[in-house]
Amino acid sequence: MDLEARSLQPNVKAVLLAKLREYKSDLNNLKSEHKRLASANSNQAARDDLLESGMADAMSVSANQRGRLMMSTERLNESSDRIKESIRTMRETEELGVSILQDLHQQRQSLLHANDTVFLLLKVPYRHHLLTGKFEGKDEKEINEERRKKEQVKEIKMLF
Repeated sequence: MDLEARSLQPNVKAVLLAKLREYKSDLNNLKSEHKRLASANSNQAARDDLLESGMADAMSVSANQRGRLMMSTERLNESSDRIKESIRTMRETEELGVSILQDLHQQRQSLLHANDTVFLLLKVPYRHHLLTGKFEGKDEKEINEERRKKEQVKEIKMLF
């Protein structure tokens, strides 16, 4: 016990070492009293009294240890409950994050589709030419060049 007490933190160590010295002193006192009673060959009643008081002390120590064990168990249960609650909160947060990312993905797809629609609407004069045979606006080469440039811009945007 002495070695264990010395390996603890200083604030706990001092308290435990003081108790240990007290217990050693009590033990030495009890040993000397035991020797005195045994050597004096005193009557059986004195021996019974000594044994009964020792049993009372042992019961007291046992009850004290049981109380400390129950307190430690309660603290452990409370810590376990806090950990379970933290895990539940973490899972809820993760689910919320996944939901937000899915919404953002859908919004991105909508924006890309809207961008493509606008781009197609800008080519209306060329389509009009295909339908009516009359050309209004840019020729096919200019439209293809614009399309190529816009695709390059999209590729560059996707890189970032």
